[in-house]
Amino acid sequence: AMAAWRSLGSLLCLWVLRLPAPPAGTGAAARGLDVASYRERVRAMFYHAYEHYLESAFPYDELRPLTCDGQDTWGSFSLTLIDALDTLLILGNVSEFQRVVNVLQEGVDFDIDVNASVFETNIRVVGGLLSAHLLSKKAGVEVEAGWPCSGPLLRMAEEAARKLLPAFQTPTGMPYGTVNLLHGVNPGETPVTCTAGIGTFIVEFATLSHLTGDPVFEDVARKALKALWKNRSDIGLVGNHIDVVTAKWVAQDAGIGAGVDSYFEYLVKGAILLQDKELMAMFLEYDKAIKNYTKFDDWYLWVQMYKGTVSMPVFQSLEAYWPGLQSLIGDVDNAMRTFLNYYTVWKQFGGLPEFYNIPQGYTVDKREGYPLRPELIESAMYLYRATRDPTLLELGRDAVESIEKISKVDCGFATIKDLRDHRLDNRMESFFLAETVKYLYLLFDPDNFIHNDGSVFDVVITPYGECVLNAGGYVFNTEAHPIDPAALHCCRKRKEEQWEVEDLMQEFYSLKKNKKFTLKRASDHGEEESVKDPHDASSEKDGEKRNSKKSSHSLLSCPSQSFNSKLAVLGQVFLDNT
Repeated sequence: AMAAWRSLGSLLCLWVLRLPAPPAGTGAAARGLDVASYRERVRAMFYHAYEHYLESAFPYDELRPLTCDGQDTWGSFSLTLIDALDTLLILGNVSEFQRVVNVLQEGVDFDIDVNASVFETNIRVVGGLLSAHLLSKKAGVEVEAGWPCSGPLLRMAEEAARKLLPAFQTPTGMPYGTVNLLHGVNPGETPVTCTAGIGTFIVEFATLSHLTGDPVFEDVARKALKALWKNRSDIGLVGNHIDVVTAKWVAQDAGIGAGVDSYFEYLVKGAILLQDKELMAMFLEYDKAIKNYTKFDDWYLWVQMYKGTVSMPVFQSLEAYWPGLQSLIGDVDNAMRTFLNYYTVWKQFGGLPEFYNIPQGYTVDKREGYPLRPELIESAMYLYRATRDPTLLELGRDAVESIEKISKVDCGFATIKDLRDHRLDNRMESFFLAETVKYLYLLFDPDNFIHNDGSVFDVVITPYGECVLNAGGYVFNTEAHPIDPAALHCCRKRKEEQWEVEDLMQEFYSLKKNKKFTLKRASDHGEEESVKDPHDASSEKDGEKRNSKKSSHSLLSCPSQSFNSKLAVLGQVFLDNT
C-alpha cells in the first residue's frame, strides 16, 4: 500500500457517490440546439485567434488584432503561447502541444529586468506551466524519469515562482503587487495591493510545493491567506485594497468582484485541492457575511466593509464567476438565480459591460467595454455539469454568436471597447484563448477528458511508488488552467497515506457488490489494459492471475475524511447536510 492508493481512493469516491444523472429530455436536444456544430465553431474561433497570434504577434505576449502585430503586456513571456497550451490539448491537438513545449523550453527566460505583476505572473505563467507539465504525458510528450515530480515545464514553473517570492517578504506576509524579476521588489514600490493580489496563490503554490518537495511556496501562500482573514472587519468582510506593510485597509469597498474575486475562489478551490477544512470554513464564514450585507434580489452590490452600507449599486462583469463558485459548494439554486440575472445583462448588450448600474439598468460611464471575458461562460460550464439545464447552453450559443459577429476581425478577435456601438479596441488578451474559448468548448463537449468521472485513469511509476493520474476532478486555477489533484499525492510518501489496498478493496466491494464496471489503467509498458470487477464471473480467472502477481488497480472505497466537504464530482462539492 502506498500514497497513490489514497489519492485514487479520494478521487474515485467522487465517482462512486456522484449525483443521479439529470432526467432525459432536459439537455440541448430538448430545445434543438446543435451542440456538435457549436463545438466546432468554438474550435474554429480558437484557431483563427491562435494562428494569427503565431503569424503576427509571437514572440510578444499578446496579439494586436486591428493592426496585426504584437505587444508585450505582462512581462515578455510569449504569454499567449503559455496561456493557450493546455487549451490545445483540450481541443485534441497533441502535435502542436508537443511543438509548443519545445518552443517554450528554448525561448522563455525569466532572468530579465522586467517589472511584473505578481498576481498575473502566477495565474498565467506559473499556472499555465504547471497545468501543461501535468498534462504532458497525456499529450504524448516523452517525459523524463521521475515525472510528474520532475520535468522541464515544472522547473520553469518553479523558476518563475521563485522570482515572485521576494514580494512576500513583508511584515504581514501579504505580498507586494509588483516585483522586478531580476532585482526583486523595487525600493519605491507601493505597499498597496488588492485583496485578490494577496489571496490568489494557494492553488499554484501548493501544487508546486507538493511536486517539488519545497514547502516555501505553500507556506507563503497560506500566510497571505491567513493575514487577510485576520484583518477582516468585525462584520466579516474584507475590503478592496490593503497596505501590505501596515495591514491598514486603503479601499474599504467590500464585494465579490474586481480586486477581491479570486481570493474567495481560491479559498474554495484550495480547500478542494488540498482537502483543507480550514480554508473551506473561512469561505463559508465569508459567504454568510456576503449574503447578509451585499446580496439584494440575487444581485451582489458593493458595501462599506465596516458598516455594511451600500457604496456602489453596480454589477461588474468579473463578478460573473460567482454562480460557478456557488455550484462548487452545492448552492445550485442560488447560483442559477444569480446566473439568470447576469444572463439578462448579456442579452441586453451582447456581452457583459465591465460595470452595470443595477437600479438604472444600464452601463456605467467609461466602463462600457467587454474584453471577451470568460466569467459568465465559466459559470455556465459549471452549472451545466450540475443541472443539464439547456438555458446554460443557450448562453454558450449567444456567446459564440456575439463574439463572432461583433469581435471577429481579419487577424483574430478584438476587445469590444463599447458594447453600445460595438467599437473595438486593438487588443486580444491572452485569457481569451486560456479561458473564454476553453470554457465554451468544455460547455459543448460533454465527453472531454476534463469531465472524466473517474472511470478511466492512469497509473505511473514515480520514485515514491505508483501514482494515479488523469482520474478527473481537475481544479481550474483562476486562468482556467486545470490542475490534477491526484498529482499532489505523487511526490511524497507519508505514513498516514499508506492505505492497505486489501482493506480498501474490501470496503468498496461491500458497498458495490452488484455494480459491474470496467476501468482502464496504463500498464507498466504504457499500454491500456482493462481492470474488471472481480465479481464478474467471465473475468474471474484473469482476475486471479492478475491478483497473484500484484494488487489489482480497481475502484476503491473512499477513505474516511474529516473534511466536511468531502464529496466532489465534476467540479462540485456537496456539503454533508445536502
